[in-house]
Amino acid sequence: MPSTDLASGSKPTYQVSELAEIVHALLDDMLPSVWVEGEISNLSRPASGHWYFTLKDSSAQLRCAMFKNRNFYVRPPPANGDQVRVRAKVDFYTGRGDLQLICEALEPAGVGELLAAFEKLKKKLVSEGLFDEHLKRDLPAMPRHIGVITSGTGAALQDIKATLARRWPLATVWLAPVPVQGVEAPPAIVKALQTLPNLAPIDVLILARGGGSLEDLWAFNDEKVVRAVRACPVPVVTGIGHEVDFSLADFAADLRAPTPTGAAERASPDIEEWREGLRHTAQGLHTEMTDGLRQHRLQLTQQAARLQALHPGRRLQQRAQQLDDLAERLLHASPLRRTLLHGQRLSQLAERLRQTQQRRLERTGALLARYHSQLAAYNPSAVLERGYAIAFTAGGVAARDASQLPEGSAFTLQLARGTVQATAQAAKTLSKP
Repeated sequence: MPSTDLASGSKPTYQVSELAEIVHALLDDMLPSVWVEGEISNLSRPASGHWYFTLKDSSAQLRCAMFKNRNFYVRPPPANGDQVRVRAKVDFYTGRGDLQLICEALEPAGVGELLAAFEKLKKKLVSEGLFDEHLKRDLPAMPRHIGVITSGTGAALQDIKATLARRWPLATVWLAPVPVQGVEAPPAIVKALQTLPNLAPIDVLILARGGGSLEDLWAFNDEKVVRAVRACPVPVVTGIGHEVDFSLADFAADLRAPTPTGAAERASPDIEEWREGLRHTAQGLHTEMTDGLRQHRLQLTQQAARLQALHPGRRLQQRAQQLDDLAERLLHASPLRRTLLHGQRLSQLAERLRQTQQRRLERTGALLARYHSQLAAYNPSAVLERGYAIAFTAGGVAARDASQLPEGSAFTLQLARGTVQATAQAAKTLSKP
């Protein structure tokens, strides 16, 4: 509290720290967060992670502090000479007796206008349905030709080439180098999107650039670029800026990746995964073929056994063995009557065997004759010998319907001996009974 000498009537006297705290409290109560624009100078980034700098214009300057928990979200970090806008609280630093700004947000000057333009164009294109999900196309599973539109000298190109060489070296990479920022960038990007798919058999196209400020990435918010992405005849994968950066081209693309490397990964399959899949497939085929061959071999063995059991020679052998058994029994039979009976039985069995064989031979002969007759009936030459002919269209197809030989068409008649060239005069198609 200030001290007062009532006897002398002197004015209140403050300690320095007391007055500094009063000023600090007054500023904190009177001024809410404000936006301030100026040029950065004396930028310092100590090991603590906090930023300290001066914000100045042609007539004045203010000290600024931006603590680590706030500057973490600023990408890319600012540099001396940058023209920026900050949202800050006006503060009085009592330890040094300085007025300063405690920055809560920082963006390049002019970003507000750019963001407004961004949102306005985005709203327009959304209303046209340019970003609708049903327009998105699937990427090819095994692209043979991959197009790349990016700066020919930037790190993004090297990252993309390295990723594609590692993941999918089977593809041919076609590069269309373009400027990726500045006034020359939009028309160059549009031209590349329109011409590259016509110059090479592109299966999928990557549109990419490295990180940067909103102004650096602005070419990818150009309306003509966005429309060219959507109109590209092949699927487009974008990898523009860092993971937190979004452009209107990303919304129009068939797939958006967070970085150029990510775009190369999305556009290409992993060859190691394909190799592993092929190995599994080959193993499965080998197992299936082995099991199938084993099953067929077993079936063949069973069928061979059945054929062997049903073979006429085998039956004849069995009958002969029976006859041998009967003869042996006759030799060991002493009574004459039994001998005579067995002799009669033997004659009967022999006759039955002969008749059985005769009937079997007759049935087999009849079956062969029937098969021969059927084969003869299906022989086209036999049909032609009976006076029939076959009409072949000019394409060599046998005509089965009059509609196949329209009036005026040439056709060939195949007779039993020789062919005749003819022309259809009138055709009438008969309905099937």
